[in-house]
Amino acid sequence: MATNISRRDFLKGIAAGAVSVGAVGALQTIAGPATAFADDAAVTPEEAIKVFDKIPQAYLNPQLDGAEFRTADMELKTLFSPFKIGNVELNHRMVKSAAGSAAYLAGMTDEFLSYYFNLAKGGVELIFVESVSWLEVPESGEYDADTLAYIKKLVDGCAEYGAVLGYQISGFGMGENEMTVDDIHAKQARMIQVAEGLYNVGFKVIEFNCAGFNMPAHFLSRFHNTREDEYGGKSIENRARFVTEILEQLRKDCPDMPIQCLIDCIEENDNITNNPTIMTLDTDVTTPHTKSLSIEEGIAAAKLFEAAGCSSMHLRIGPLGHHVAQFAADLYFILNGIEGATGFGTQYDFTRHFQGKAIGNTSGCGIALDIAAMYKKELNIPVGAVTYMDPAHAPDFFEKALEDGKLDFFLMNRPLTVDMEYVNKLREGRLDEIAPCTRCLHCHSGSNEMNAMFCYCRVNALTQRVMREGGPATYELPPAETKKKVMVIGGGPAGMEAARIAAQRGHDVTLYEKRGSLGFMLDFANMVKGPHENLADLKKYLVRQLEISGVTVKTGTEVTKELIDSEAPDAVILAVGGLRDTLTVNGDVPVIEMDDFMFTEMGENVIVYGSNAQAFDAALWLTVHKKHVTMITPNKADDLDIQQSQHAKRMMTTALYALGFNAYPESSIKSVKDGVATVTLETGLDTQIPCDAIVNAADMLPNTALLDGISVKETYSIGDCAAPFNIALAIRGGNDAGRAV
Repeated sequence: MATNISRRDFLKGIAAGAVSVGAVGALQTIAGPATAFADDAAVTPEEAIKVFDKIPQAYLNPQLDGAEFRTADMELKTLFSPFKIGNVELNHRMVKSAAGSAAYLAGMTDEFLSYYFNLAKGGVELIFVESVSWLEVPESGEYDADTLAYIKKLVDGCAEYGAVLGYQISGFGMGENEMTVDDIHAKQARMIQVAEGLYNVGFKVIEFNCAGFNMPAHFLSRFHNTREDEYGGKSIENRARFVTEILEQLRKDCPDMPIQCLIDCIEENDNITNNPTIMTLDTDVTTPHTKSLSIEEGIAAAKLFEAAGCSSMHLRIGPLGHHVAQFAADLYFILNGIEGATGFGTQYDFTRHFQGKAIGNTSGCGIALDIAAMYKKELNIPVGAVTYMDPAHAPDFFEKALEDGKLDFFLMNRPLTVDMEYVNKLREGRLDEIAPCTRCLHCHSGSNEMNAMFCYCRVNALTQRVMREGGPATYELPPAETKKKVMVIGGGPAGMEAARIAAQRGHDVTLYEKRGSLGFMLDFANMVKGPHENLADLKKYLVRQLEISGVTVKTGTEVTKELIDSEAPDAVILAVGGLRDTLTVNGDVPVIEMDDFMFTEMGENVIVYGSNAQAFDAALWLTVHKKHVTMITPNKADDLDIQQSQHAKRMMTTALYALGFNAYPESSIKSVKDGVATVTLETGLDTQIPCDAIVNAADMLPNTALLDGISVKETYSIGDCAAPFNIALAIRGGNDAGRAV
């Protein structure tokens, strides 16, 4: 018997994450409708199959619905139980990994101190600091007085909150095959000197980064290491020797020093082109797919490290060519409908790649847990793993992993930097107050000093901005000198952030939203992007913050100048979003607005007009739903998808191009007739492109007219209504306005 469902039911299901539709069980989950229905029109399963049919790539790595692995019914007893790394005793199983310090290379600043003090204050008990050259003992063996005083301040300040510091030694650099044995011994001696120097000034745990593109990892790798001597690639003992000799010497010199080793617990070849300029500096390597580190090799190396004096293991998966995916492998799931995209235009099958042992159905959450369990079974030292280990995201999932003995602790970075009170809030059961990481990777959009210039967190407006030009002066919120009546207009991320910050400072804040509920654009973005970026969680967090902060919320209220005058606020913060120009096309083609593209029937060949993040998200969604998509934009090539992080952009563009998508920058639609568009390219020449419909995803325009002529003197315009860009800058603008009012 056929079951009918309405468009309203579809949308309700989408908001929840997936819809099950009787006879459409083979589809497993449904991302969103691609045809137009009246609100209560009946849709049969047979029609649904046609509506939701997708490209084969969409079915390769089916994902669990959040309700299947994001439950929160268990008491987190194991998570908040003690364990030890060497002689360091900790009261819970969450450790701050070393990633992130590269953003703070400006030197011995108050910002650096505040960053680590806040992590300690928030409940993190072991905090690893990433390699920072000025923290390391000079080759002379003596720190200068200023550096010693600064390190003491750093160590003692964290200790006040019950935290100890670890330090990660990376030994970054390649050229392992060209080194003489004397060169190797000199490098080992320097790493030993750095470790002992840091340990002697108060760092309690030393970690050696033997993963990624670091020299210890290259020695360990059959892919990179082509030496023929005792440090060469012919045996696991030889390949591990560079590290084991360091461990053995440190164990003699500092027998009580806890030492952790970070390794790629499994490798996989992601660039099957064998392009040596991308994969390696060794141009004679032609068969990389045969030389990836297996789990069994990794365990053998870990056993050698344990025997040499290693106190604990830190595990991550290791694609050979894509560095960011080595520590943020959840990036493989950022594309809604092409989960497993590698960044090279190919796609992993998680039932086969990574020896079939990586968890491939939880959107990257805890991807290495089952591999860690294999190491844990063979080792006698604590085992931890990294890559979106986020117990607040899926409490039972992570608690059970600990309870089942798969591993001993979680290495975490992004969740802790998004909300530095993460551990304390989780311990107190305040799950709904934890700001979620949206896994956009904006926080790693540069390298070294460049991070400080253009990296930022989408959710935490303070990260990498505090105490810098144009950023807040402090992490702390200064109380309002005078309590003001503040009107915030617009219930998107910018408006909600502004309202909560202003209210927390002591102002009387009312937020107005013309729609019936808050966060409309976050809802829409979540429908297009899918659940990976946790945008539904972000909305819930911001709404909850308004409740906690005492903000009065009035939905279903469209604000006019007359309403502003009648309310007579002391300050107005405008956050109504941007405007999109009407797209006029010469011809007979339907032009579909962004808000409607998922719900509008259209032909096979679609032009997306625009090249911002929304345009690319729409292009991906349409491509996944078997449309042939071409992007036409007046913008330059360098501006394609500029609103997303460089890592999200890489995944998006390589996957789309591999599926036949093309983008034409600095181009315009001249006319459309009989299903063919004439497009003028940047060369000035015309080309013909099949076109059955156009989706208008042009760049948004400012929208501040409501502030014109009002009697309120203190006004702010923020987010897309002021300078349309992305969610991150909208929240940043809201935070700044809330602090300024």
